[in-house]
Amino acid sequence: MSAQQFDVCDLAAPGVRELMPYQPGKPIEELEREYGLSGVIKLASNENPLGPSPDVLRTISDSLSELSRYPDGNGFVLKQALCKRFDLEPGQITLGNGSNDVLELIARAFVTPDNEVIFSQHAFAVYPLVTRAIGAKAVMTPASAWGHDLDAMHEAITENTRLIFIANPNNPTGTWLSKPALHDFLKQIPPHVLVVLDEAYFEYAADPMMGVADYPDGLQWLAEFPNLIVTRTFSKAYGLAGLRVGYAVSHPDVADYLNRVRQPFNVNHLALAAAATALTDTAHLQRSVALNAAGLKQYYAAFDRLGLDYIPSAGNFVTVKVGEAAGINEQLLRRGIIVRPVANYDLPEHVRISVGSEKENQRCIEALETILQIP
Repeated sequence: MSAQQFDVCDLAAPGVRELMPYQPGKPIEELEREYGLSGVIKLASNENPLGPSPDVLRTISDSLSELSRYPDGNGFVLKQALCKRFDLEPGQITLGNGSNDVLELIARAFVTPDNEVIFSQHAFAVYPLVTRAIGAKAVMTPASAWGHDLDAMHEAITENTRLIFIANPNNPTGTWLSKPALHDFLKQIPPHVLVVLDEAYFEYAADPMMGVADYPDGLQWLAEFPNLIVTRTFSKAYGLAGLRVGYAVSHPDVADYLNRVRQPFNVNHLALAAAATALTDTAHLQRSVALNAAGLKQYYAAFDRLGLDYIPSAGNFVTVKVGEAAGINEQLLRRGIIVRPVANYDLPEHVRISVGSEKENQRCIEALETILQIP
């Protein structure tokens, strides 16, 4: 083949050719440069407005002197902290560069191009991404009331199904599955199918301040269901999104295979130290949950007053129907407010708004009121 005939697309794996790159929320600095703005607020990526706790910041500062060293590839200190906090064994834990990393490890370790992976409409964009990157068949089941239809997911199982992704609560809709419904579903899953219970927003949903009825703790079912994998993150309620650290908890045999494909130093030194400290600072976690619960009420009250339909959420965000969402998003950007349009989740008339501080939430509400010309 001559140089003129060469096309790198011919070299890419078929599943990768079908993918579009994941689009993260627009950074504050980029918007300020693009529109000549200052004082921009970002309510697009479900970040904790309080940030890390003072204890965590001190831990990071104390750890800076070790940056010339490779991190502990086994994450001993963080695994011990997780074991103490959740009554686990180290062999059940797989650490990741954010929970996204763990989701990819699961697919790489257990899914082949001959397999099928099931996930719901309106569910997290990473599920189809990791499925198609491997070349497996993606099976998207229709949503029910914006959330997972467990009956439809069960009916979609075939002998080729290897993996089911379930986000609880779901991103971007904030919907959640109750403990009885999810437990009944797990009892019906055949042993050749692994179920990944993505609990990225667990700390919010599980707290009584959020008022989420019958929300389950997936870790309590691991002994009963050896084909269950629970994933969590420090990016949300713990305020460590910039350090990228998450984890999976599973049967030790499952974790063994995940750790075989995991890169040796996939979690950096600062992240390991910060996450271990964050687990012990329950007061900061409670403040984060309290701020989030108040922020959701603030949004709900405003949306009710403005006559906007929204989806009640168990996370630190709310998805609201605004009409022509792309245009509304552009007008918000020009006012220095970054939210997340979710047309790529089959929600072209909605935007997802993260809960910020009380002042940030109010600024967003007032901007929407002006843009939508609601009297």
